[in-house]
Amino acid sequence: MDALLLLLGLAALVLSGELLVRYASSIAVKASIPPVIIGLTIVSLGTSAPEVMASVRAALNGNPGIAIGNVIGSNIANLALILGITALIHPVAVNRSLIRSDWPVMFAASILFVFFAYDGQLEQWEGGVLFACTFVLIAMLYWRSKKDRRPKEEEELDLGVEPVLHRPVIWLMSGIGLACAGLYYGSEWFIQGASGLAVSAGVSDHVIGLTAVAFGTSIPELVTSGVAAMKRESDLALGNLIGSNIFNIFLAIGVSAGITAMPVDGQAIASDFWWMLLVAAMILPMMIHQRLIHRWKGIILLATYAIYITVVILGT
Repeated sequence: MDALLLLLGLAALVLSGELLVRYASSIAVKASIPPVIIGLTIVSLGTSAPEVMASVRAALNGNPGIAIGNVIGSNIANLALILGITALIHPVAVNRSLIRSDWPVMFAASILFVFFAYDGQLEQWEGGVLFACTFVLIAMLYWRSKKDRRPKEEEELDLGVEPVLHRPVIWLMSGIGLACAGLYYGSEWFIQGASGLAVSAGVSDHVIGLTAVAFGTSIPELVTSGVAAMKRESDLALGNLIGSNIFNIFLAIGVSAGITAMPVDGQAIASDFWWMLLVAAMILPMMIHQRLIHRWKGIILLATYAIYITVVILGT
């Protein structure tokens, strides 16, 4: 029953996040909101919705280990597992801005996350600081987009803005309401299933968060990156993965800790945070070298993820 709840919740989270992006983007376009604003707010929130909802629900249900483990595990999976698979499908081109600005922001966000959590407790004010960084990031990206003037169609593609749904506004609003309901109940089922599996398997919430929950909530990124690679648009995949890691910290952890203070598992402090920083640091020289994530680099990333999961399982 727990496994069924987990799968149902995951399906609801993924589908609802996709619906939220499609409907909200369509309303924003109808309201003549610039594509850059849509991409930096609605689309980013939609792609991070599974992590955000799963983490917030876990925190509210008294499972902070799942909330924190989910973000750590998702960030590791995004850069080691998903980027590795993407590179094997097709080498990933690296845009110069990813090296100059996006990667440094991601690494700084990771350091700040570790710094706040290192005393064994994420306080509400620390969650508030992380959440506030979301708006600073959006302002920075908006300013950068204004300097980088490109055709509207190219900008929409780069930001992941979906094609407009030509439906009445009331129909689109109903779709947003349905998507929000799906996110709410999907997160409820997902966390119930994950918690039940943790209890029955005799492992901690933190380990379940690092593995099953983290992989599940990273499925949208896996699908998006895989499709981008097959379309030979793999350069977009890397930007999406780095952006997802940033929003996972600022939104998922920021909102969760902002609602309620969360204790941090000792295993996270002793090991998992360092793995997250190691993987984030690993991809910088890979990005700089010929500005291409080659297939052999993808193999290294996949091997790193396999070693990490082995360490987690053996440590339980």
